[in-house]
This record gives sequence, structure tokens and C-alpha cells, in this order.
Amino acid sequence: MTASSAAAAPRPLPALALAFSLSLGAAISLGLTRFSYALLLPPMRGDLGWSYLLAGGMNTANAIGYLVGALVTPLLLRRHAPGSILLGGAALATVLMAVCGFLLDSPALLAQRLLAGVASAAVFVAGGLMAARLGALDGRRSGLLLGVYYGGVGWGIAASSLLVPVVLAHAPEPHTWVWAWWLLALLCAACTAALAWPARVLRQLDAQGAVTTATTADGAVPTHARVPLRALAPALAGYTLFGVGYIGYMTFVIALLKEQGLGTTGITWFYTLLGLAVVASARVWAGLLERSKGGGALALLNALLGVATVLPALTSAWPVVLASGLLFGGVFLSLVASTTALVRHNLPPSQWAAGISAFTIVFAAGQIVGPTVVGAIADAAGGLARGLVFSAVALWMGAVLAWRQKPL
Repeated sequence: MTASSAAAAPRPLPALALAFSLSLGAAISLGLTRFSYALLLPPMRGDLGWSYLLAGGMNTANAIGYLVGALVTPLLLRRHAPGSILLGGAALATVLMAVCGFLLDSPALLAQRLLAGVASAAVFVAGGLMAARLGALDGRRSGLLLGVYYGGVGWGIAASSLLVPVVLAHAPEPHTWVWAWWLLALLCAACTAALAWPARVLRQLDAQGAVTTATTADGAVPTHARVPLRALAPALAGYTLFGVGYIGYMTFVIALLKEQGLGTTGITWFYTLLGLAVVASARVWAGLLERSKGGGALALLNALLGVATVLPALTSAWPVVLASGLLFGGVFLSLVASTTALVRHNLPPSQWAAGISAFTIVFAAGQIVGPTVVGAIADAAGGLARGLVFSAVALWMGAVLAWRQKPL
């Protein structure tokens, strides 16, 4: 970093504050627009008469939209600054969350979930790029700053788990679940407003030349960036299987716990602690993300996630179930952060946006497969428990593939 860059860079406290503010984008992208669905799936399924296949199909539609968004966002980044895409995607996600409360027909809800996926991907890719740029300003804490950003998903999960059950218990009939969607839309709106500050600050740093990524004059990413996909193939394959495996757990674990007889209070504790474990994971794995230049971090975290996923399928004992949620929350977003760290360690700044997008694309592709397969297994004799075994096996296969990734 040059002397002028160092002078323009934010001090340590503002860097953490900026990362935390950016994390509210991750809270919108996954914590509120996607993972809150696990809490709403049981009442929606009971009210609307869905099969598990259709219930899983809702998250498959969301994943298809996420894939579309991951493909489109790099094109948008060539013309627009990441902050503009972050704010636009967050605003669109907010509107779509509110719209969901007015829909009862399955085709309309599938369309809503698809469009919400597009908006979520735009927010997540743009926010991840901005977090990587922020990490470039504070190299000693880049792993922590990335973890703080991705840990924002945990704030969304925790907020959902605390508020949704209260709304479901007190909302007027019929269709109590629609009120939960409207409340979540209000939370998204508040988070969107808070994103204006980091978007403005990082745009100013781009203009001052403090951020070392290559951009055009308006902060957009140049069109010539190319990523060596073949060299990153093991990590990309491992991350694809992560997408296949983790989404089955996050879609159906609450439904499984309800089937096993866990009450509302237990489910609220389980999902809240899972979300808080996501937040805490930023510090737990920061050193690993900074040290691991190849696929080691991705492999280790995939393997641990497989253990967390299979536990509720083996027993309904509360201590084991709670351990599953804590381990899952403490790992899965750090695994996402590990791919951004891998991009930062192995690619020049001009390729960061394309690299993050490549991992987001394969992640989205994996998510398309996971909910549908687990839902189909759950509708058959195996039930939800056997579906989670499938998810765990996918994660362990991903760990084996990611272990083969060497530093470039």
C-alpha cells in the first residue's frame, strides 16, 4: 500500500464498523430472505397443503433465482459501482419480502422466491466484493473483516428466530404466516437504510485510490478480468457440493425438529443460538482463513458441516440437537468466507469480482439440487432424517474434492 493509500484507509475501528454495517447486507441476502423460510415452512405447508417436494421446490426456485443473479451481477459490476448494486438489490429484496405476504397461490409464491433469489445474489456478491476491498485496507485483520461481513447472516437468522414465532402465535387468522413476511420486510428495510453509509464510504475510498482493486472511474469493475477456472476446479467442485448439502439442513431442519416433538421454545432457542454461532464464527475461524492459501479451510469446514448435518438424523436428544445447531452455525458462513479468502490469496485484485462471482455461481447451482432431492426423499419412506443423511454425504464429498485445491 502506498503512503497516500495508507493515509486514505480507514482506522481500525471504522474498518470494523464498516464491516458490521456491510454485514447487514448479508443479513438481508440470506438471513432474512432465505433462511427465515425454514421457520415459515411448517405453517405454510400446513395452511396451503404442500408436499415436502413442493416445500423444497420453493427453496429450489430461490436457488435458481440466486444462480441467475450470480450470472448477471458480474455484468452489472462492469457498469455500476458495487455499492449501487448492493443498495438496489437490498431495496428489491425488501419489496419482494413484503409482496410474499399477499400471495397464496403456489405459482405466484414460486415466482416470488425466484425473484428474491436474484436480488439476494446481487446483494451477496456486491457485499462480498466490498468486504474484500475493505480487507485489502487492513491486511492483518482481513480474515476477521470477511468473517464479520458473512457473519451478518447470523444476525438475520437470530432476528427471524426470535420474532417469527411471536408473530405466528399472535397474528390474526387466517394465514398467520403472512404477518411474519411483512415484519421481515420491515427488518430488511431498516438494514437497507443502514447500508447507505458503507456504500458511500467505500465509493469515496475508490475515488481516492485507497482501495487497491482495479476499477473504472465510477467504481465499476473492468471488463477484462479473467479467472483461471481450471486451476480452481477442486475448490469450485467442493463448493458446489457445499451448496447441495447445506441447503437441505437449512430448509428442513426445523420441520424435522417439529416432527420429533420439539416445542416452540426449543426451536426458538435452537435457531437463535445457530444464528449467534454464525456471528461468533467470524473470530473463531479468522486465523484459519488468513493462513489457508489453498483448499484446506474449505475442506475442513465442509467436513465439520457434514457432522453437524447428520446429527439430528441420528437422534432427537436435545443436547445433540443443540450441538448440531451450534456447530452448523459456527461453520457454514465461515465456509462461504473461505472462498472469498481463497480468491483474495490467489488472484490479483482485478479478478476478485469475477472470482467471487464464479464461486457464487457454483454455490447457487448446488442449491438448486439440494432442496428438491431432500424433499423427494422426505416424501418417500426415508423421511426427513434420511434426507439429511444425503446432505451430509454431499458435504463430505465436497471436503474430499476441496482438499485437492493447491495454492495457485
